[in-house]
Amino acid sequence: MIGKMYYELVRLLHFAAIFTFAGALVIENMAIKPQITGEDARNLAKVDAVCGVSAIFVLLFGLTLWLWVGKPSEFYSSNPLFHAKLGLFTLMVLCAIAPTVFYNKHSKSEEEVIEVPKLLRLLLKFQLVLLVLIPVLALLMARGIGISS
Repeated sequence: MIGKMYYELVRLLHFAAIFTFAGALVIENMAIKPQITGEDARNLAKVDAVCGVSAIFVLLFGLTLWLWVGKPSEFYSSNPLFHAKLGLFTLMVLCAIAPTVFYNKHSKSEEEVIEVPKLLRLLLKFQLVLLVLIPVLALLMARGIGISS
């Protein structure tokens, strides 16, 4: 009984972290423009910090679900879709480095106009694409697709 409650609590926290991450990423994508101000950079740095902290919680709760509670770890470990999902999450985190560095670099700026590199805006949009693909893989995994019989 306690194990089941702990599993459900960790799942709930994992989902809450995912939704927080997704919301922050959507806000970043809506707020980023080809040109921003120093104030925009400071605000984007705050949203990006929420995104980063929530990604850490997604990872921690996900690892807890994988290794300690719920389904046996072999259910996930033996599934190539799970490995693809982890790979996409890792790619998403790597894509987040450049925006974070950019925001932090310019968050103390008093410049009236800060040019935002096109690559940075593309990385943010690419993260949204990955954000759509990861739950698809999770759904397929949960249905047992990818497990060799």
